[in-house]
Amino acid sequence: MLIFNNKTDLKAQLAKLRETNSGVGFVPTMGALHNGHLSLLKESVKHNSHTVISIFVNPTQFNNPEDLEKYPRTLETDVDKIKTVSEKIIVFAPSVKEMYEDNITSANFSFDGLENQMEGRFRPGHFDGVGTIVKKLFEIVEPDNAYFGEKDFQQLQIVKKMVEKNNMPVNVVGCPILREENGLAMSSRNQRLSNEDKTKAALIYKTLTEARQLFDNHSVEYITKYVNSIFKAHPEFEMEYFEVAEEDTLLPATIKENKKYRAFIAVFLSNIRLIDNISLN
Repeated sequence: MLIFNNKTDLKAQLAKLRETNSGVGFVPTMGALHNGHLSLLKESVKHNSHTVISIFVNPTQFNNPEDLEKYPRTLETDVDKIKTVSEKIIVFAPSVKEMYEDNITSANFSFDGLENQMEGRFRPGHFDGVGTIVKKLFEIVEPDNAYFGEKDFQQLQIVKKMVEKNNMPVNVVGCPILREENGLAMSSRNQRLSNEDKTKAALIYKTLTEARQLFDNHSVEYITKYVNSIFKAHPEFEMEYFEVAEEDTLLPATIKENKKYRAFIAVFLSNIRLIDNISLN
């Protein structure tokens, strides 16, 4: 397995590989890998001659310094997990200095309003940080296909918009959410949950599936009130938002039209922020 810490060596290796066999798939991650990440790798390995995974905890997308500090960093374990998918996967694990030199700041992006909804409202500057690092990584790796999980559905739409607006020749592929047996969406943050909290967190997906069942015959207002009432009855959770939104624009839905809708939620449990979403139709 090849592991690179600097972009020059990685670019040279990829140029060499492209001489004989094109088709590069890319999975950008912040490490602390779980089976959701591995499912993205498997998808890439299946459809591309070569696969690159980046492991980089990006400082510019954290608006909470404590969250950045506590984010798990487990490179050695991550590499062992990657090997279970394929020994041929290339790992790019740069330092902050390698990616940002001495200027750890975000560029400013316009994502046609996608950045102002949900996560963008509660995490100012977050999507500028995401856009900055993903653009840098795409320019280094120059992938044909890049794989992102639908758990971060808003991020997926943001990345697609960035690629479109910058005319980048990358096919952005959204992949289904992987869940624990109790329905909890797999996330690196889950490592910080106690076993008791993991059990409690099953309520998130259970409530989303109930929202989906209600969607055909009830108004968005009714569903929103119902979901809020569920979490009010469980004070161990602090809800940040619940939103029914159009998939393409992420704009809040008020009345239902002939469009695709998705329910989005963000809650805190033991001070750990958990997000999830579900397609409604």
